[in-house]
Amino acid sequence: MTTILQINAAARSQGANSTTLANETVARLAAGQAGAKVIVRDLLADGLPHLDETVIGAFFTPEDKRSPEQNAIIARSDALIAEIQSADTIVLGVPLYNFHVPSQLKAYFDWITRARVTFRYREDGTPEGLIKGKKVYVALARGGFYKDTPNDSQTPFLKTILGFLGMTDVTFIYAEGLARGPEAVATAFAQAREAIAAI
Repeated sequence: MTTILQINAAARSQGANSTTLANETVARLAAGQAGAKVIVRDLLADGLPHLDETVIGAFFTPEDKRSPEQNAIIARSDALIAEIQSADTIVLGVPLYNFHVPSQLKAYFDWITRARVTFRYREDGTPEGLIKGKKVYVALARGGFYKDTPNDSQTPFLKTILGFLGMTDVTFIYAEGLARGPEAVATAFAQAREAIAAI
């Protein structure tokens, strides 16, 4: 059975354009995979804490020396890692906030990026991602037009962090100009849906 993990990163629980596109991408993928299992992770609802001394301390404390609080932090991280490791396909719904990904998504990556768990360094010092064999789709929703411009900080960042973790087969789906009026919105969604239909 194919498992699809949908990760919604929007700060809105309802009506987010990026979530709409992620939903439609997942529906398209599931339609082509009989019996596909879909898991939805809502980062807004999760409320993952940003990195602080407590979280970092847990990550770098040996297992036999962890406090109960640190064990709880590691258990939460391990659950997120197990979830993404178990997925065959990952779909990210990502809006653009102030020229970057939402802080919820950055926190998620911080919680799953752990040395010797999701990445390691080879003897020659080069990194090796340990979340391998995944197909990733990223649905990006933006108010302006940023694709292929110096102001697009999202695409390079997402390629870098996903690749660092071992996920290099990544397809980006763009809906841009969503703040430019109804006609621009219609065009943006038409183009995005054309890309989704081609999956």
